Amino acid sequence: MTSAIEARLALAYPGFSLDVDIRLPGAGFSALFGASASGKTSCLRAIAGLQRARGRLCIGGELWQDDARGIFVPPHRRALGMVFQQAALFAHLSVRGNLEFARRRVPAGEQRVDFDQVLALLDLAPLLERRPERLSGGEAQRVAIGRALVASPRLLLLDEPLASLDLPRRAELMACLQKLQSELAIPAIYVSHAPEEVAQLTRHTVLLEAGRVRASGPTAELLTRLDLPLAHGDTAQAALDVEVSAYHTHDRIACVTFDGGELLLPSADAAPGTRRVVRVMARDVSLTLSRHADTSILNILPVTVLGVADDTPGHVMVRLGTGRSTTLLARITRRSADALALRPGLPVQAQIKGAAIA
Repeated sequence: MTSAIEARLALAYPGFSLDVDIRLPGAGFSALFGASASGKTSCLRAIAGLQRARGRLCIGGELWQDDARGIFVPPHRRALGMVFQQAALFAHLSVRGNLEFARRRVPAGEQRVDFDQVLALLDLAPLLERRPERLSGGEAQRVAIGRALVASPRLLLLDEPLASLDLPRRAELMACLQKLQSELAIPAIYVSHAPEEVAQLTRHTVLLEAGRVRASGPTAELLTRLDLPLAHGDTAQAALDVEVSAYHTHDRIACVTFDGGELLLPSADAAPGTRRVVRVMARDVSLTLSRHADTSILNILPVTVLGVADDTPGHVMVRLGTGRSTTLLARITRRSADALALRPGLPVQAQIKGAAIA
């Protein structure tokens, strides 16, 4: 992995200390994930320079901090955009005014993000003349993200931007963030404690616990590692990078392929060639020793048991290999695991309802 973001940062408060050494890719969204008080926001603020940590920070080859050489670029001189849980827009300015304020702070020769492209990606054109008090929560967050982008940042920092939104608005903003990933070559660090956001949005994840890095790597890998908390409980899931190979309009079923096979899933529309990330919840995967034909379940995949671990009382989590690099999880009862005599290396069939795939 070519690292565009390298951070060795340490700081201490009474009762808490942060000491991290992270390397993140130079494109797409990377997650800082962990429970409350794990150090996610402290780490993000240290990267922004809003909290003075000790250490070294390099963004795309440009040093923003190196204490050994006496270098510390103040926050206002760092080419970054930051979005918080609350939009924090200027109340006395319209949406256009908020966006123009951010754009004017960047010299014309350094503006790398097209203003009209940001309007289109975030659907902001209909909102330009409104004041912040006339925006919904989701609209305000879209404007806040737009304001961060028109400042042409080299790095985008997002601190739980969906946390204050209801489910419909959260889904809308999630779709906008996915578009940003595919169309703008700006690396982003995304703070979250929601596994579904991490699975759907990010390609790389850093798991923080008590101010330390417990694990760091591709999101799809960390989601299914049985030694990590992401792979346990009712929210455990796998993220699959798929491509639409066919779309059947008469029953609105998309056929998608991935390393390990193909899946059928309901979809309002899906153009062949489209790439997506689909989430498969562990609770929606059942296992059999042989393939059944007389079933309403659309997806039956031949898989291999890679590992079995204790989960919640009466349940186990089973890690499954589906191809060269793709893994799934199945959360089943201990009684079922014992009846099937599950063990590493055992070939089984994974049954996944099409309606259960997000």
